[in-house]
Order: sequence, then structure tokens, then C-alpha cells
Amino acid sequence: MTVPVPGATVGVVGGGQLGRMLAEAASPLGVEVVVLDPTPDCPACPPAADQITAAFDDEAAVRALAERADVLTYEIELADPAVLAEVSDEHDVPVHPSPGTLETIQDKLVQNRAFEDAGVPVPPFRGVDDADDLEAAFDEFGRPLMLKARTGGYDGRGNAPVESVAEARETFDGLDGLVAEKLVDFERELSVIAASGDGETATFPVAENVHEAEILRESVVPARTSDAVREEATAVARDVLNALDGRGVFGVELFEVDGRILVNEVAPRPHNSGHYTIEGCHTSQFEQFARALCGLPLGDATLRRPTVMANVLGDPDGEERPAELEGVSSALRDDRVALHWYGKRDVRPLRKMGHVTVVGDDRGELLMRARAARDALSFRDS
Repeated sequence: MTVPVPGATVGVVGGGQLGRMLAEAASPLGVEVVVLDPTPDCPACPPAADQITAAFDDEAAVRALAERADVLTYEIELADPAVLAEVSDEHDVPVHPSPGTLETIQDKLVQNRAFEDAGVPVPPFRGVDDADDLEAAFDEFGRPLMLKARTGGYDGRGNAPVESVAEARETFDGLDGLVAEKLVDFERELSVIAASGDGETATFPVAENVHEAEILRESVVPARTSDAVREEATAVARDVLNALDGRGVFGVELFEVDGRILVNEVAPRPHNSGHYTIEGCHTSQFEQFARALCGLPLGDATLRRPTVMANVLGDPDGEERPAELEGVSSALRDDRVALHWYGKRDVRPLRKMGHVTVVGDDRGELLMRARAARDALSFRDS
């Protein structure tokens, strides 16, 4: 199904920075974005055509969104797939990616089983619902292992390495609804942004990602690994697309282990590690998302030049306070630096507030430039 362009309206459950950048990218195509978000004047509000202020799973609000949209999507996994499916049927408005895909992705155990069944490589895993299950996982995978909440986790939250039942109890609220994975001794964390359109797919270059405290700090593109590993990562990302249903953009998080690729997790939406595509690629992940949702031909996903992205985060030990950013002039003294500010009113520890991107030739130099620009930025004390 192709929606009318120009003149189409995309309804988005979620109005954070991903919705904001989608609205910015969709506008030149003649596509309007209406968002549903519980935060008044959410980050996506300025470029969006309108905002419906309500909870992500508010059935009446999702119906109101569907009444105004040619196609529905979501930029946060907290959307309710059952509500989306029901509203889609009632209003004959497609949802992409499909509610079934969202339901699969929302539960990490179901996600792993779906990929395993499809032949997509994932770390060894098992479900955990009590102490006996966890002890069995320790016996199978060794100590420490990676323990994840099956639902509700994002941006690394809800994941933690643990060495004992007692540590798991301290880290998680109970021992039910978890999934244990063998802790992967990886060489690099990689990711591929993959797009599924109307009968076609496209993959962006492989990014190498640097995390601290489970939060993405930097992405280097192309990844500093071998051609063979990059080719394998791209092939695995395409296999992930084949295992999921619906048009859209997917962030495929990967581990490189002894030249092999394992899937860590998948996000059924644009991904933080794909923000480099705005400056770095011929088509950004957000324009690609708009194209896919509207049934338009996918754009050129190739890299213009090597690119580094660095996240601007709230201070790890800071307090929640109004987000008053300082140091912008210093950061932009480097004329290669592009700054993206998400418009969030308050800063919290490790909250994603924006990012900087630098495009050039030498990835080591670009990484230093991006870090210097990011480190020039700070938040005024209240």
C-alpha cells in the first residue's frame, strides 16, 4: 500500500527525539507527522504538525491518532501492540512495523526464540522465573552471566551482569520475567540500520559502537573491523529483516566475536547508533523511515564519507534540573561539527539530550573532534 505523497500524515506513538528527527526528515517529502506522547510540548512537537497528549497505550488517544493518519507507527517500544492492531482494523489504517513484530521485540525471550527459529545467530539463552532457573543458567553459562528483564527495558536499562542469585535479587525486582544469556566476550559492539520497504530492503554501513554503563556514547562509521566482518554483519541484519514483518527501519545491535556475528537485540524503529546517517549518508535513517512507511522507494543508504557521532548525555552524578546547555559556541568552533539538540526541558543522569556528528576522512581524528565538541558542552547547575 502506498499512501498519498505529498499530503500523507504519519501518526507516531511516541514524541521523543526519534519522532522529532522523523518529522524533520518527512517534511521535505510533503509528509506530515502527528505524535502521541504523554509529555506536553514533547521533543517532537516543534517540527510535528500536532501532538495528542496522552499515555502511549491510551486506546481512545490511539484511535484519535488513527483518525488523522494514513499510516501508524511507533518510536518507542512502550506502545501497546494489541491496541494498535485493534485500531488498525477498526480504521483500516496500516501499522508499520506490524503489531506482531512489536509484540515479538517487546519480550526479549520471545525475540531470542524468534531469531533462533529463523536461524539468526544469538547468544545462548534461557528464561528465568525463579531462583532454580537462575541457578540452572549459572550451571549452563558460567558466572557472571547477562541477566535481562524480558519487557520494559531500553537504552541498556533492565540489563545487568550478575554472579549470584543474591546479586540478581538486589538488581532486579524479583526473579520472574527475566532472560539469562551467556556473557559474550566480544571484540566490538556493532550495529546495522536496516530498512524494509515495499518489496525491497536496504542496509546502512556497519557502525562500531562504544558504550559506558550500558549507554551508547559514540558510533564510528565505517566500523574499524575487517571487510569480512562488515559483510557478515550486513548479511545477519538482512536475515533479521526476513524474520520480522512490516515496513520500517530497524536498529540491529550486534557482537563481533572471533570474526563471527551474534545479534544482541533489535529495535523496531530508528536507532541511536544510526544518527550519524543524517550527515554521513545520502539518505538518513529518518528519511528512509518516512519513505518505508509511505511505500515510497527506499533511498541511497551508502556512506558519503567516514563519520563519527557522539551522544550528549546528562551528567552521570547530576541531579534532575532544567536543561540549560552551555558551551555551544566552543563546540561549534570546529566547523566540521554538527550539533543536534533534542529540546528536552529537563536533564537527568545519562539522559540523551542531543548528539554531535563530524564527517571527514580519518576516523581516529574524527573521534577526537567529536569527543572534544561533546566535552565542550555542559549543563548549568541549578
